[in-house]
Amino acid sequence: MLQIPSPKALVPFVSVENMMRLVHHIGLQPMLVGLADEIEADFRRWPVFDKTPRLGSHSRHGVIELMPTADGEIYSFKYVNGHPRNMAKGLQTVTAFGLLAEVDTGYPVLLTEMTLLTALRTAATSAVAARHLAPHQSRTMAIIGNGAQAEFQALAMKAVLGITHLRLFDVDSRATEKVCRNLHGTGLTLIPCHSAQAAVEGADIITTCTADKQYATILSDNMVGAGVYINAIGGDCPGKTELHPDILKRADTFVEYPPQTRIEGEIQQMPADYPVTELWRVISGEVEGRRDARQITLFDSVGFAVEDFSALRYVRSRIVGTEFFELLDIIADPDDPRDLYGMLQRAVEPA
Repeated sequence: MLQIPSPKALVPFVSVENMMRLVHHIGLQPMLVGLADEIEADFRRWPVFDKTPRLGSHSRHGVIELMPTADGEIYSFKYVNGHPRNMAKGLQTVTAFGLLAEVDTGYPVLLTEMTLLTALRTAATSAVAARHLAPHQSRTMAIIGNGAQAEFQALAMKAVLGITHLRLFDVDSRATEKVCRNLHGTGLTLIPCHSAQAAVEGADIITTCTADKQYATILSDNMVGAGVYINAIGGDCPGKTELHPDILKRADTFVEYPPQTRIEGEIQQMPADYPVTELWRVISGEVEGRRDARQITLFDSVGFAVEDFSALRYVRSRIVGTEFFELLDIIADPDDPRDLYGMLQRAVEPA
């Protein structure tokens, strides 16, 4: 006789299709605001989390990483890759999935796609940082690198900060055309630019999110004037940067988790004693973020597991009472915990 799985052993699974349905059910911009609030709340309790730099397997093709954390009650991890050459093959540069589990039993309580969710949580995290680091009443943002992240970044800044004007540049003009097409009708004024220099003119916020894994100078020192906020999200692995080091010498730099950012972020270019401030300390009110109108603030963001934890918990809370998930039988859970073999034998079909 086949054993019927107990409810405890059935794990809610959110597929790509159901994640898209959930986003449209909530509304994209309201979901970005909700994620931002969840992330900010978890940053306020940052010391309770287990923290470690992500575990990466690097190759000449890209990187595959695991990003774990826990708060004493819930554990989470994300599997994520970064393969820039995938685009030439018609594949995503980044794909991901994630899991939540109870610490006291080890049983999973959520499994979900995180390719879409990572884009959402990355944009929401950028907006959280901008709440504390961007110039007051920022209305214009430049985005250099108009790939898969661009629309999410723009809409998060619009929903959370009230951005109204978007200046766009990519070395591939088709990417900029894609962003303009996708964001048409969202209320943003869209301004395609012919160069990175032109894009940053008049911008309060500069977001860099290019894909190539190499040391690059997307922003040179002369392009960055006083008072701007730089949201640097593209430099996210060893050997990949976007900013000239002279910019970092002039900026006050804020990071998620220094042991990870010093390996992967813009600050990998700098000496080991280069001063940084952890973003959670600003959010919790321990230290000041933006101090004056001429200060250059830089969020050297590489993505951290706590942000994924926040996003996973948010999704788990929002699927309750909906049809935007299915239950998976992925945990062997015999009636007698000592008799896994007996459960296997009872699964034999009668002759």
